Amino acid sequence: MTTIEANLLTVRQRIDHACKVAGRDVTQVTLLAVSKTFGSEAVRAAVSAGQPAFGENYVQEGVEKILALRELAPDAALSWHCIGPLQSNKTRLVAEHFDWVQSVDRLKIAQRLSEQRPANLPPLQVCLQVNVDGGANKSGVEPAELPALAEAVAQLPRLRLRGLMCIPEPAEGLAAQRVAFDRARELFDALNQSGLALDTLSMGMSDDLDAAIASGSTLVRVGRAIFGSRPPASS
Repeated sequence: MTTIEANLLTVRQRIDHACKVAGRDVTQVTLLAVSKTFGSEAVRAAVSAGQPAFGENYVQEGVEKILALRELAPDAALSWHCIGPLQSNKTRLVAEHFDWVQSVDRLKIAQRLSEQRPANLPPLQVCLQVNVDGGANKSGVEPAELPALAEAVAQLPRLRLRGLMCIPEPAEGLAAQRVAFDRARELFDALNQSGLALDTLSMGMSDDLDAAIASGSTLVRVGRAIFGSRPPASS
């Protein structure tokens, strides 16, 4: 068993335990393996261990891996998620290559993705990133502006609005971690009650996925616990 395979098994067991504690069915939670800064061979090792969904923060790096995996594992049914801050000059690459974008926080970005999504591809699956705890330097739409943005994005062609994503500030302990996650769940529920059919609440990472699952997360984004510490930046 490779290190990545063993790590994936451990993470899946942790998700299973968190679901049992929360009284949830483990099939309600998807594991997204965050492969940023790790090469295509690391992703291939995870694919070989049965992991189908991957998250990338850096668009160009992600596209290179998407293309490489088509050659390395042409028969694998993989799902690629862009989860990093998205600038206007990168939307075309994302629209043409990724299956999901979880980091939409402005209507302009959503409009560009809609316009640039090729007609021969399925609609781009979209989550809105919300700044649930008010971090001044963080990406994400403010909660007060979320309903209007969600309604506008839901109307765009070539996109399908699936839900919300959040990255709260680190907190110690389950109770403290759940404060922001519970807020995200409230916003998610309110949008559904307003008539939007959302099914994805993307929250929780290596250090806080247990709290996120307790608060209702349907997708956890795990990098370090699967692939190890990130390689040092090249000089």
